[in-house]
Amino acid sequence: MAMDEYECHEMVHVAVGKSLKKAATLLQWCFTHFSKPQIFLLHVHQPSTMIPTLLGKLPASQASPEVVSAYRIEEKEDTKRLLEKYLSLCRAAKVKASSVIGEADQVQKGIVDLVTVHNVRKLVIGAIPENCMKIKRNSSKANYAAKNAPPFCEIWFVYNGKHIWTREASETPRSLSSRAQPETTTAESLSCRSFHDGTKELLHSECLQLNSTKTTRSMVQSEIIEAEATFSSKSSSCNSHCSPQHSAGWYLDTHSEFEEETIDSQLIETKREAKAATDKALAELLKSKRLEVKAIEAISKVNFFESAHAHEVKLRKEAEDALRATIQEQQMFLDEKEEIARELERTVRSISLLGNCAHETNHKRDEAENELSLIQASISNLWHEKQQIRQQKMEALHWLERWKSCGQVGADHCNGVIGFAEEFPELAEFSLSDLQNATCNFSESFKVMEGGYGSIYKGEMLGRTVAIRKLHPHNMQGSSEFHQEAQILGSLQHPHLVTLLGVCPEAWSFVYEYLPSGSLQDYLFRKSSFLPLTRNIRAQWIAEIATALCFLHSSKPETIIHGGLTLETVLLDSALSCKICEFGFSRLVKEESVYLPNFHFSTEPKGSFTYTDPEFQRTGVLTPKSDIYSFGIIILQLLTGRTPVGLVGEVRRAVSCGKLYPILDSSAGEWNSTMATRLAELGLQCCQLNSRVRPELTPSLVRELKQLLVLEERPVPSFFLCPIFQEIMHDPQVAADGFTYEGKAISEWLENGHETSPMTNLKLTHLNLTPNHALRLAIQGWLCKS
Repeated sequence: MAMDEYECHEMVHVAVGKSLKKAATLLQWCFTHFSKPQIFLLHVHQPSTMIPTLLGKLPASQASPEVVSAYRIEEKEDTKRLLEKYLSLCRAAKVKASSVIGEADQVQKGIVDLVTVHNVRKLVIGAIPENCMKIKRNSSKANYAAKNAPPFCEIWFVYNGKHIWTREASETPRSLSSRAQPETTTAESLSCRSFHDGTKELLHSECLQLNSTKTTRSMVQSEIIEAEATFSSKSSSCNSHCSPQHSAGWYLDTHSEFEEETIDSQLIETKREAKAATDKALAELLKSKRLEVKAIEAISKVNFFESAHAHEVKLRKEAEDALRATIQEQQMFLDEKEEIARELERTVRSISLLGNCAHETNHKRDEAENELSLIQASISNLWHEKQQIRQQKMEALHWLERWKSCGQVGADHCNGVIGFAEEFPELAEFSLSDLQNATCNFSESFKVMEGGYGSIYKGEMLGRTVAIRKLHPHNMQGSSEFHQEAQILGSLQHPHLVTLLGVCPEAWSFVYEYLPSGSLQDYLFRKSSFLPLTRNIRAQWIAEIATALCFLHSSKPETIIHGGLTLETVLLDSALSCKICEFGFSRLVKEESVYLPNFHFSTEPKGSFTYTDPEFQRTGVLTPKSDIYSFGIIILQLLTGRTPVGLVGEVRRAVSCGKLYPILDSSAGEWNSTMATRLAELGLQCCQLNSRVRPELTPSLVRELKQLLVLEERPVPSFFLCPIFQEIMHDPQVAADGFTYEGKAISEWLENGHETSPMTNLKLTHLNLTPNHALRLAIQGWLCKS
């Protein structure tokens, strides 16, 4: 690291030991109390006197040199890892930090030696307050540092992140000449054992100060030696001058003694002057060093300002270029905006010209919507019918000739088919070859489902994908039965019933629209990758199935019973709307014979055994209540997401125990209590073993199911809800506390012996209830609007 990088921060040395917690507290205190500090971690490694061996711990003198050397290396690695943790704390606090490691038998002496060698000006060390009982045993390092650290070092003593006291610095570093020689020796001995960030180098500034101090001290010592040598030579010359030739007289002896005293005094004065000169030289040296440091700082600042100015000039140029480009781009945007405005003005004029046409189109839209479905079906069939009209005529002629040649029965059948084609011109009539071409001659790969009354194939006809139901011939009594089936099914048009597109009397087949989204069975049990089924979607499906069943059961003159309603017979279109299929096959029952006990079918109803009405299995009588039972099973499946086996008993036990929510399907989201409770009750009512107690699918019940979905989508006002049941109130009653409750809820509360308010827990002044007619009318109005 360069010298100017260190001088940009405040240099603080922190004495850290083996305790990570204490060291972290010291470092955190330094981060808080010093502005942009440059941290130097001082650590003294104390070699262990005991070496672990295979025979146990032995003194270092008794262990083998190889074991001692290996253990010393391991100790140093542990020390490096410890210091790396301390450095990581500093890096986490975005503070520059370095480490200095020394080695000594006594930690406190090693700390003082490191302070002396590295000219530490500011030192932070852990200490214990004087009022602690363990001060004599635990604070020897702090006491030793306070007493023996050089006076130029300012020491902060910190305990548990709190500053205890500060030992101020009393002099500048290396000001005492008497310490010159010992400090030099200590520095030379410790510099080889300390390292800075993994290298054995001192800081550049510290090396300069140490070398300058050594040079000054050597110069002063040489001056003192020269002075002593001069005075020694003078003394010897005087002694030689006073030779034995004059030693006989007293005067000469007295003069010699006087001269020696004079020389001694001069020597002392010379030493005093040398010492003064030495102090002055040291002061001048320190002054020059301070000026040198200031000069280096000034040069660094100049270089920094010059680089900052160059960077600012570069940024200004880039900003000007960016501004120029932005202005050009803005001008382009303004031009584009003007062009768009002109285009918009032309568009507005065009829209105003088209206003009358749009008004007239809107006026005719309502009339066109009623015929749109028929027009679309006709358009899709026109081209195909024009291309194949000659082939159909030829096939019809051949077919008539074959049946005429078969006799009177064949003739009657031909007359029936001709009458059928004339009676239902809106249904397309297909030939056997059309169906064979659409299904590759009824290939197994085109078969979608095999049922009790026939097979369903997927094919391509009329430029679209269709579903072809091919009935087994033994299930049909003849052309009259097929004619009856086609007559009834062709007249049924409902948004939740699969649409019949055409028939093929020759192959006993019906052609329906194809629904690509699969069945409820696929969606509920995730046979394909679908979107999650929310509670609103499930409630919508229940309402749509109820609508379709109500339509079938109320058809005139015959009541149509499905007889095989399951999750697999309820298909979904592209908008995930329900459409019931497989209805009307051998289930066309006249209204006057629906409830006759001796009315049976010769064939078993289609579908899974678990959906079949138990009463029908016992008596063989198929009624609309049989469809109600299957509908109840579907409701419970959509609520719980479970298979129908044993489902009725499980739901009935959960409702009776008040534990309905644990068995609800959690993938549908959070269920609304009103919706879930009502659907569970309706499903259980539909699954009653006695068909007489099962509900009928009336228009009012269908409206109720649709209303559940509306209530779920529309938030209910809070004052419409009973504070006890948290449901919409049908019989709101005002209690003595002024709050309105559902009549049944507050009555049960009072009948259980409560004399306090359910809302305030205060005692009621009386137990009388007053009907809240205004709130009841408001709730009824809100429900009607919903």
